[in-house]
Amino acid sequence: MKAYLFVKTESNKEQNVLMSLQKIEEVKTADIVFGEWDIVSLIEVKNTEDLGAFVMNKIRNISEVKLTSTMILWSH
Repeated sequence: MKAYLFVKTESNKEQNVLMSLQKIEEVKTADIVFGEWDIVSLIEVKNTEDLGAFVMNKIRNISEVKLTSTMILWSH
């Protein structure tokens, strides 16, 4: 399954978080954006259980990540 992950970082830490995200296998793309969120990334995991574990164990453990929001992609 695929999902968009929106990330808010600590002030001026976007580049550090981006580099950390780009090293993670499940992260297919990651880009710094302007607006409410600092980074938007496309991630791919097997199922919703893996998605929850991925966000909690890999993303939220990045010290400069303040907030995340995940949008699961619907495909038919």
